[in-house]
Amino acid sequence: MVGVRQEGDGFVPKVRAAGLVLTAGYLAFIGWLLLRPHYVPWVAAPNLQPLRTIRDDLGMGPLEAARRIGAGLGLLAPLGVLLPMAGGRADTSGFASFARTVFAGLMVSLSVEFAQTMVPGQLFDVDALLLNTLGVALAHLLVVPAVRRRAREARAIPPPAREPVTAAVP
Repeated sequence: MVGVRQEGDGFVPKVRAAGLVLTAGYLAFIGWLLLRPHYVPWVAAPNLQPLRTIRDDLGMGPLEAARRIGAGLGLLAPLGVLLPMAGGRADTSGFASFARTVFAGLMVSLSVEFAQTMVPGQLFDVDALLLNTLGVALAHLLVVPAVRRRAREARAIPPPAREPVTAAVP
């Protein structure tokens, strides 16, 4: 009904506000983490060849490769959950949400990679861009559909409670 407030409607604005605050805080942390100067005696050339850094990581042994690739996947992965949370839409298309989130994650990663080129000791790496975006996509696919389904179920109007039947006294 239009104008009738359903039970639980206050939940969505709270989740959206929390999502916006957490997303802003996380992006500030990522900026601080990735845009600090690294003073080293030498700096390798930027990597513009896709999968070159990943191949080099795989050549370092399974544990080191897992650590490095996992770090690339996990760096921006929380955005896969935080961005839809900040959007606050429980009744949106799953594909549209996925596409918006992955595109936003790609743009954040691209912005960070370009900004790193202006920081001493930091360079552009196309594989970091790929891993960061894949991490956002995986986090979204693993968490958001289930949470959104539960939010939809929670917003459903529960059946009316039965009142106890009392015998009429004549």
